[in-house]
Amino acid sequence: MEEVSSIKTLPVKTGSVRAGEIFSSRLGVLTATLGSAVGLGNIWRFPYLTGSNGGAAFLIIYLICTVLVGIQVMVGEQMLGRAGKGNAIAALRALAPGKAWWLVGAAGVISAFLIMGFYSEVAGWVFAYIFKSLSGSILSTDPQVTTQAFTSLIANPTQSLVWQWIVLAVTGGILLFGVTKGIERTTKTLMPVLFLLLILVGIRSLTLPGAAQGLTYLFKPDFSVITADTFLEALGLSFFKLSVGMGCMMTYGSYFRSDQNIPTTATRVALADLMVSLMAGIAIFPAVFAFGFKPESGPSLLFITIPAVFASMPLGNVFMVAFFVLTAIASIGAMLSLLEVIVTFFNQQLGLNRKLSVVLTAAALAVFGSAAALSNSTLANVKILGLTFFDLYDYMSSNVLMPLGGLLISVFIGWIWGYPNIRKALSNEGMLKNERVIGMFFGLIKFVTPALIVIVLLNKLNIL
Repeated sequence: MEEVSSIKTLPVKTGSVRAGEIFSSRLGVLTATLGSAVGLGNIWRFPYLTGSNGGAAFLIIYLICTVLVGIQVMVGEQMLGRAGKGNAIAALRALAPGKAWWLVGAAGVISAFLIMGFYSEVAGWVFAYIFKSLSGSILSTDPQVTTQAFTSLIANPTQSLVWQWIVLAVTGGILLFGVTKGIERTTKTLMPVLFLLLILVGIRSLTLPGAAQGLTYLFKPDFSVITADTFLEALGLSFFKLSVGMGCMMTYGSYFRSDQNIPTTATRVALADLMVSLMAGIAIFPAVFAFGFKPESGPSLLFITIPAVFASMPLGNVFMVAFFVLTAIASIGAMLSLLEVIVTFFNQQLGLNRKLSVVLTAAALAVFGSAAALSNSTLANVKILGLTFFDLYDYMSSNVLMPLGGLLISVFIGWIWGYPNIRKALSNEGMLKNERVIGMFFGLIKFVTPALIVIVLLNKLNIL
């Protein structure tokens, strides 16, 4: 295939990053990128998918997908974003002018929109639980009490819509401040606090009677439960949790400083992301078995187990409020990157100013996401392909668009853009002496990463 001969950038009109739209420091890059990767994917999605797919066996497959696929696509997206200096569409147009590769970026924007359609509703549940925690009504070790509290929340159409809209208003408000004052400042300040509280919850969960059974479930694999769906779920989770295949990392990459070491940044983010996921698993699964919950409870797992953990410890209500406040903050960090993908599309592709782009994005999502918000109440019986709107948005983004986007991005980088451009971009114009790292990345992104994605997709379709 034809290689693009050199790194190109867009003119400073509509396709490039505006003056000043750049992360102010390497720490800012790390925390903002980590804020995108660490969110409800770790605290909500990872535990319930692990619980629904057999525990440790799923964890192992997820780790393989993360190392061989997720991290490679993350490095690739950040590299393309910085080289193309624009959003997911603009960057690919700049790097492959006259070609159709920009459609991959368009798929990323669509994926981000779909994810925000249901993710904003889950974040709404978290926001609602802050106030439920303040009232003390959910502080119980009784599965019936915590399950009923969650069920009544999602079955109430008014509450579902209002909390979703509050989430969109808060996130949009932060984005109005821009990259440095909005995204970077928020994530840099609040992410460390979340880590500390997760450690506290994990320690308490480990001291519960029956905690050992939860740890066994999380770390002792049973491969008899593995199916083709398990591999696709693990691949989708690695994309979802690392915010790749949806335009986020390409957009954030466009804000990277020229001296940022992209492979090191991506590796640190992936390791921190894995650490937070394991901490969430250690916090939740011992409690699941200690209090008689079911690990395969699905999306409700976080909301029915965490109150039970806090109910069994001194000052539990205080810590529970803090936990859900910080979980809300984690969800905002991830949503900032998702919204930024859509905002930059309006801003750079359509030429709208940033404030109008933010308002239009939030308003569009308030309408589009309402179908997901009402999936457990008013629209519970309305299904497409047998899926509610909530599940449809989730499936189409996580199991279709993101893996396909990752596949096409890896093909573009390995087979079209080529090694000379990769070496130039990842070595920071020769300033970094990381030839071995670049060589390893090139081999993986050209051969291993696309091959694994294709195998997983064909397996899912029963072709292999």
